[in-house]
Amino acid sequence: MTRHEFTVTAAGMRLDRFLAQTLPQHSRAEMQRWIEAGKVTVNGRAVRVSYPVQVGDAIVAQPPPLQPTALQAEAIPLVILYEDEDLIAIDKPAGMVVHPAPGHAGGTLVNAVLHHCPELAGVGGEKRPGIVHRLDKDTSGIILVAKHDRSHRHLQAQFKARSVEKTYLALVHGVVQPPAGRIEAAVGRHPRQRQRMAVLPPGQGRPAITTYEVLTQYAAAALVAAHPHTGRTHQIRVHMAALGHPLVGDALYGPRRDPYGLGRHFLHAHRLRFRRPSDDAPLDLLSPLPAELEKVLGSIQ
Repeated sequence: MTRHEFTVTAAGMRLDRFLAQTLPQHSRAEMQRWIEAGKVTVNGRAVRVSYPVQVGDAIVAQPPPLQPTALQAEAIPLVILYEDEDLIAIDKPAGMVVHPAPGHAGGTLVNAVLHHCPELAGVGGEKRPGIVHRLDKDTSGIILVAKHDRSHRHLQAQFKARSVEKTYLALVHGVVQPPAGRIEAAVGRHPRQRQRMAVLPPGQGRPAITTYEVLTQYAAAALVAAHPHTGRTHQIRVHMAALGHPLVGDALYGPRRDPYGLGRHFLHAHRLRFRRPSDDAPLDLLSPLPAELEKVLGSIQ
């Protein structure tokens, strides 16, 4: 691994921030891991992450060796919507978990991506290599995977700045009035039912904003384009349920009865607009509705 040596010329900056600026190919979180692992010394001794660097400090940084990932590559077919040297855009099917977790040790999107692109191991963290954002298990559609750390940071910064334009297609119960609107309500863990999220009173939960417009109004359901401007867990599902229009097939936030026999909630990540990490050029990606969702729409027309 490459050894880095520096002499500080300006005082006052925290050590982790100084290293992240001096070595822009690495993230600040990586620098913190190096420091905590004792792989960074200042004037020959280990210091804390928050150490304020001083003029003349001699800093040596030796990255710790990469740990072999416990994740296994699996030859699971993927539908790839777009790929370049920075990222892969995958059309995730409903039923596929994004990354391993208790009860889902394999068969995940991460396992499939590692088979397609083995060099992703360790990008953005060992447990979720390359993953920039998430989709629920039963939500289908576009998900982005970064191929290297610089791309991962670039894409994550866009999501954090809320500059990524996201459009989901959802079929919801009822006649939606008004047919377009903005839902601004904090979302957090339900105080009693811990597997659920909920709209919480002001000062609790995390701020969450969703805008929507009705694309087609049926007799007892509506096809809605929903645009989450924040990225809270289950945000669209919780916000539409709070509006009185839970998603069709969503037994967690709506009726347990599944009138269309869908076996999943009707939510699809249809469109993503963002900027490509390599040259900041705009990318506009689309994923068509999967066949099982199109079938539902056909049955209610």
